[in-house]
Amino acid sequence: MSESIEPKTIGSTLPMISRRNFIKGVIVGGATVSSAGYLFRASTLLAQSSVVGSRLITIEVNGQQRRADVMKQETLAWTLRHKLGLTGTKLGCDRAECGSCTVLIDDVPHYACSVLTHTVRDRKVLTIEGLANRDGTLHPIQQGVVDEQGFQCAFCMPGFIMASVGFLKSNPNPTRAQLADGVSGNLCRCQDYDKILTALMRGADNMRKVSHA
Repeated sequence: MSESIEPKTIGSTLPMISRRNFIKGVIVGGATVSSAGYLFRASTLLAQSSVVGSRLITIEVNGQQRRADVMKQETLAWTLRHKLGLTGTKLGCDRAECGSCTVLIDDVPHYACSVLTHTVRDRKVLTIEGLANRDGTLHPIQQGVVDEQGFQCAFCMPGFIMASVGFLKSNPNPTRAQLADGVSGNLCRCQDYDKILTALMRGADNMRKVSHA
């Protein structure tokens, strides 16, 4: 087999190119591109690492000061779940429609998927993990849910509980219709609303008993 590639000419004659030299040129060219890519990635990582320090923030969650590396566009739901390990806050629709990510911020229910983490640095965040007492005693609303077995798959349960806790802070003795309206921003995939509402009403009764004890 010949060691040369027959050149094609367009208007002029090209010099003969050795197959060996051609392959070497491809390899060298590829190595150069790879090296350039490596250098580019290295410089990018270096630039990213230099801004990590400026992204470190402290937020108060469940009564504790927690540090996290938070990007400017990062939502509170993402930070809670993926940075702080508080997976009780569920991500459902991720667009403020289902309520599964509901948490309390300064005792007011909020969709965590629509709150930027940087906006809560001077506020108090409460998640489902922070409701029970340190001795393991459940919050009255949680106990009501357990007593009434108010949820089917329970994916939406943390959001409903947090929404009801926030609502009962302003209306501790609601009617069934008022409590239904108070948690109406939360959706249940299993459509088990009657049992959910019964459980939350039981929890509201538990809260009144505790406050009068």
